Amino acid sequence: MRSLSSRLHPHGTRRDEPGPVTTAPLPLLLGPDARELLAVALEGHRSRLRTLRAVTVGVQPGGATVVQYAADVERADGSVTRETLTATTGDRIPEGAAVLAGHGVQVGVWRWPQDPALPALATATDPVRLSAALRDAGSARDSVPRIRTRAYRPGRRAVLEVEGGGPRLYVKVVRPRAVAALKARHDLLASHVPVPRVLAATADGMLVLDECPGMSLRSHLSRDLPVPSPADLDDLLGTLPPALLDRPRRSTHLERVPHFTAVLAATAVTGEAELARLDALATRLAQADPGTHPDVAVHGDFYDGQLLCDEQRITGLVDVDTAGPGHRIDEWATLLAHLSVLALHGTAAARHYGARVLAHAEERFSRSELRPRVAAAVLGLATGPFRVQQAGWTRHTRARLGLAEQWATG
Repeated sequence: MRSLSSRLHPHGTRRDEPGPVTTAPLPLLLGPDARELLAVALEGHRSRLRTLRAVTVGVQPGGATVVQYAADVERADGSVTRETLTATTGDRIPEGAAVLAGHGVQVGVWRWPQDPALPALATATDPVRLSAALRDAGSARDSVPRIRTRAYRPGRRAVLEVEGGGPRLYVKVVRPRAVAALKARHDLLASHVPVPRVLAATADGMLVLDECPGMSLRSHLSRDLPVPSPADLDDLLGTLPPALLDRPRRSTHLERVPHFTAVLAATAVTGEAELARLDALATRLAQADPGTHPDVAVHGDFYDGQLLCDEQRITGLVDVDTAGPGHRIDEWATLLAHLSVLALHGTAAARHYGARVLAHAEERFSRSELRPRVAAAVLGLATGPFRVQQAGWTRHTRARLGLAEQWATG
């Protein structure tokens, strides 16, 4: 194989190189060339790549791609560390990324936590710098905190758990332009529903949140603990403030079916038979009767991982980034989709709870309008096994595609 370094050359942080630019093909970022690509990027840091493994893959229908890797990197002093590296193509390359370019290909790369789209991440992941930031925000700690990464979507957001020296906190890092709107959502919701309070927010993209008590509904289901009734969920949704109707609207799952099918066709669904099934399902969902539903305040991503509870009540509603106007039927469809996917893995409690939720939802909404929405939401979840590079992702994707078909025809 011709050395990749002879075909790519570093261009610092510029993205406006002259000449044609095309999106790097997915095989480049997941195949053998990926190792050489990241090795070239590390050379400028006097580091050597020893091992590389893709852990998440995000693909847009137009081909723009972001891949997160776990890597063993040998530093100049000979020490070896486990690091997170990211490679991006197309419009997923943020300003400030180091760019390798040549022969019509541009690939933006960076090392955790130096995410150019999330400038606050470097502070949020450094215990000393975070301590100073918390002190400046009036949340001083008695000792240097321990920081654990709970979630990371390269170029989009990160969630960190902070323990030690005081109450447990969560730090959410977003793009700087998203801070004001997200803080406003939390502040608006805090007097109506049990959402985390924003203790501090910085202009570079960091929000410090307090902890809501309880465990996720998903954890309750996995441990066969008491769970809130569907009526309790209805009551919670009913307390979302009408002022959310002034926020931007998020696309529904039914509206995003073309996106889901395009991603699946580009990544996880292969062969004429599977592609025909996917096309038939998309056609069926496009023909579904959406009905007429009033705009109401919605969470926008309402499922078991976003709900916290104890053995008696709902104690928290998290990840409110998508809260705004929408249709209540889509909240129930999202929850049913997640519960039915969870039941695919043999979780009996999820299956039984899903049946209760379905019975409750079908008392309020037409079966012919609800089930296509659930099918569309499951189709969106079918991209997940490939995205997180789950072992046996082909099998899991097929199972979710089959589940979406069942909902669409049920």
